[in-house]
Amino acid sequence: MPIIIDGKLVSSKILDEIRAKTAELKSQKGITPGLALLLVGNNPASLTYVNSKRKACTELGFYSIVEHLTEDTPEEKVLNLIEEWNNDPKIHGILVQLPLPKHINELKTTLKIKPSKDVDGFHPENFGRLVIGLPGFRPCTPAGIVELLKHYQIDTFGKHVVVVGRSNIVGKPIANMLYQKAPNANAIVTICHTAAKDLRQYTRLADILVVAAGSPNFITSDFVKDGVVVIDVGINRIEDSSSKKGYKLVGDVDFNSVAPKAYAITPVPGGVGPMTIAMLMKNTYLSASGEITYEA
Repeated sequence: MPIIIDGKLVSSKILDEIRAKTAELKSQKGITPGLALLLVGNNPASLTYVNSKRKACTELGFYSIVEHLTEDTPEEKVLNLIEEWNNDPKIHGILVQLPLPKHINELKTTLKIKPSKDVDGFHPENFGRLVIGLPGFRPCTPAGIVELLKHYQIDTFGKHVVVVGRSNIVGKPIANMLYQKAPNANAIVTICHTAAKDLRQYTRLADILVVAAGSPNFITSDFVKDGVVVIDVGINRIEDSSSKKGYKLVGDVDFNSVAPKAYAITPVPGGVGPMTIAMLMKNTYLSASGEITYEA
């Protein structure tokens, strides 16, 4: 049996540390970490995510604001609200829940957020800082993956990491994190995507396989070698008549066929997912405490 990489366990430990540090920051410096969350429209998944983030703030003792705007809110109002938060000393992190309605430009919205409050790590300045190895906020899901590997003492030094997917949210940042000359990195990284004529010829070479393809049960046992570490970032709904909800959640990896060949593997749900909110809370704390600096 492989090691089951438990994201709930690791995220719980991280949140416990943040809770203790937050209490210390309040008592010693009078600073309460503040997170502003913006939701535009009524996307059910987005509502769930924002409520989860607000709940986490409450449990950690953070100050939080949730602004829920209607679907037809003008872009200018969104940008003005972000600017207010940029200038509010009580707010240390700003998160705009994606996706946004089509009439609101996501890039323009991201660029409006001050990089030092971009706790999602999506601003081009923060991405540039990641690429050249400067301090800055790292995207939460990739940062969570690194923490999982660290917790389970999975060595990345000189290992071949294959990333399936090239999104700005997961694929590109995790590749950049893992090839850095730094602890818990220093890997040889290959990025794969839909242009590959035969994806298997790359994935079978992976010591560590990170999958963020957005395709349910796409990676099967013939894609991996024995002893691989599998990080499944995918979360997909598929129909399931036996479930009360009428669906079940599965990853991009066919867990049942791949797990017998793996040294370690993340489940879905309960693997990478819980780490995303934990790292968002960590980034917000780091912003409040001043542990990440943007000075030259």
